[in-house]
Amino acid sequence: MTERIPGFATLAIHAGAQPDPTTGARATPIYQTTSFVFDDADHAASLFGLQTFGNIYTRIGNPTTAVLEERVAALEGGTAGLGVASGHAAQVLVMHNLLTPGDEFVASKKLYGGSINQFNHAFKNFGWNVVWADPDDITTFERAVTPKTKAIFIESIANPGGVITDIEAISNIARRAGVPLIVDNTLATPYLCKPIDHGADIVVHSLTKFLGGHGNSIGGMIVDAGTFNWSREGRYPMLSEPRPEYQGIVLHETFGNFAFAIACRVLGLRDIGPALSPFNSFLILTGIETLPLRMQKHCDNAKAVAEWLAAHNKVAWVSYPGLAGDRYHALAKKYCPKGAGAVFTFGLKGGYDAGIKLVSNVKLFSHLANIGDTRSLIIHPASTTHRQLSDAQKTQAGAGSDVVRLSIGIEDKDDIIADLEQALSA
Repeated sequence: MTERIPGFATLAIHAGAQPDPTTGARATPIYQTTSFVFDDADHAASLFGLQTFGNIYTRIGNPTTAVLEERVAALEGGTAGLGVASGHAAQVLVMHNLLTPGDEFVASKKLYGGSINQFNHAFKNFGWNVVWADPDDITTFERAVTPKTKAIFIESIANPGGVITDIEAISNIARRAGVPLIVDNTLATPYLCKPIDHGADIVVHSLTKFLGGHGNSIGGMIVDAGTFNWSREGRYPMLSEPRPEYQGIVLHETFGNFAFAIACRVLGLRDIGPALSPFNSFLILTGIETLPLRMQKHCDNAKAVAEWLAAHNKVAWVSYPGLAGDRYHALAKKYCPKGAGAVFTFGLKGGYDAGIKLVSNVKLFSHLANIGDTRSLIIHPASTTHRQLSDAQKTQAGAGSDVVRLSIGIEDKDDIIADLEQALSA
C-alpha cells in the first residue's frame, strides 16, 4: 500500500512541525535565542564545516524558522527553503548567489514598484544589471538574453495590476538560455499557483503578504525547486567551484538538489545577515495554517468586487483576470484555476484627482502600502508606492495616474462594496 500524500490544507497545518520534544507543546515554540550550545568541540567543528546539520546562531538558522522553511517548501513542492527578513532580502540573496559584477538578469516590466526600484538602482551598486522584458510579448524575453544573462525574474501574478504571467512559456526560454527562472509567487501563494510545476527553478515570497496574512509581521522566503544543474558550464561558481571558507567543499556536488538553498544560507545569509526573527516566523506559521481558507475567501470577494466596479458609471476600466472579458483570463484559468487572487487595479474616469479623493473617503478600507491582509486595503500607486518611477515606468508597471489598487480582504463582500459605493459617491 502506497503512503498517502497529504493534501494542501493538511500541509499548511502540519508540514515541518512536530510536538516539542522537551515540553510536548503542540504549537511550534518561539526559540527566542541568539545562539545554541554545542555538544562538544567535534560537534561544533562539524556544524561549522557543513558536515552535519544543526543550530549555530539565529542569523544563520533557528528552529522556529526551520519549521516555516520546511512548510513553505512543502507547499510549493520544492526541496528546501530559506526564511529571511523580507521579500527584498530574499531577492538580494538569490542574486548574490547567481551574479557577479557585470552580469545581467532579465526581468518582467510588470513587477512590484519596490522591485523595479531595487533592480534599477540598488542592484547597480553590486554591478548587477537588469534588462527589462514585456510579459505581454514573450519574444522580448528571448531577445533580452545575452551571454551575460544569469537569470530570468518574473511574478506569477504581477503587483499591482493582477497580470498573470505565462510561466511555462518563459521557463522554456530560460531552459534554452541555460539560466534559472525565478518566480515571485507572493500574490498567488502556492494555494493558487505552484510555479515549480510550470518550470520555475527558484520561488521567492514576501511572507509579509498573504502567507502571513494578518499584516503583523515582515519576512521573506526562498524556495529551491531542485531542478537546475548548477554545475553546467561553470556559469555559477558559487555553487560549482570549491568554497575556500568551507575547506574546498563544492556545494552542488555535496548537497545536490537543495544546493541553492544551502548556498543562500551559508554564503548569503551568513555574511549579508538579513535574518528572520523567530517571533515573526511564529506569526507567519500561524497565518499559514489558515491560508487555504483565507485565499479562497479573498478570491471570491475580489471577483464580486471587480464585477461590481466594472458596472459602475465612475469607473473607466477594471483589470482583474477573474473577469471573463479580461485579457489574462485564459492564463488565469491555466495557472490559477481556484481564483485569480485578491489584488487588482481599476481606473477612475476622473483620473489622478479622483483617485486621491477615493482613497481619502473610504472608511472600511485601510489606505496603506501593503497587500495580503485580512482587511481590505486601498492605495493610489502613482502617488505612493510607484511615486519614484517615471511616468513611462509607472504606465509599464500598471500604475498610471488613474490607477487605484485594491487588496480585497475577507470581510463580508457586501460591506466591502458598500464602502466603495459611499466613497465613490462622495
